[in-house]
Amino acid sequence: MGISRRAALKALVASGVGLGTGAVAYGMAYERHRIERIALDLPITGLPLDLDGLRIGLITDVHHSSTVSAEDVAHAVTLLAEARPDIVVLGGDYVSFGDRAFVGPVAELLAPLADAPLGSFAVLGNHDDDRDMPAELARHGFVVLKDQRTSLVIKGETLDVAGIRFWTRGPAELARVLEGTGGTTLLLAHDPRRLVEAAAFDAQLVLSGHTHGGQVVLPGIGAVAGRKFPVLAGIGTEGNATVYVSRGVGTVYVPVRINCPPEVTVLTLRTRVTAAGAG
Repeated sequence: MGISRRAALKALVASGVGLGTGAVAYGMAYERHRIERIALDLPITGLPLDLDGLRIGLITDVHHSSTVSAEDVAHAVTLLAEARPDIVVLGGDYVSFGDRAFVGPVAELLAPLADAPLGSFAVLGNHDDDRDMPAELARHGFVVLKDQRTSLVIKGETLDVAGIRFWTRGPAELARVLEGTGGTTLLLAHDPRRLVEAAAFDAQLVLSGHTHGGQVVLPGIGAVAGRKFPVLAGIGTEGNATVYVSRGVGTVYVPVRINCPPEVTVLTLRTRVTAAGAG
């Protein structure tokens, strides 16, 4: 049996193997609070030209808790709000271990992102309960997609936005959400391992979190705690599907980030130019 992410993170930080006490102290006191706003272009196969330039803001894995402060969450929200994306996506894990004491507060902290011009959407992660968290997000104006999808018409083009729970994994479950989509499909899935199913159902874009980018990334070794994921952070592809995996905002298990700063992300969709279409 492989070591779990929880066990790996706790063991690495407790032992300081390959890190040194200075690196651990820095990761606890500074790096985990150093939130970056990443802006990048994301080429999408088959994206209509009228959707080229669409900007999506992604914030995920907030993990508001006794170790992830309201100040850090508010700073992340401000960074993303100031970018004024067309669509906002909340990627799940708003609290840690389903702690209901932080459910209402984190929804209120995220509320400034609920009025994106083309919609603000949320899905649930493995740390979120299935009742109180979605209810609070909906109360503050977010559209919470629990194995559901909706459609946006933008400049005459249809963008299907589908969202699944963390525990929705099987092909039959995914089929109920994704079958019958047409045009461009955006799948919001907390776990990036759903990229394979997305490609099978011809969803062109997947937005995910869950990995924290590994949270602790060792020089020369990488993120020991994240090796089970096809994409740990950034962009990956499977067939015609593209995934972007965010490093997220918060921490879990241990309040440390090393070589893996937290992020919010603004993705500008671009029509992928193929060899056939380049001539």
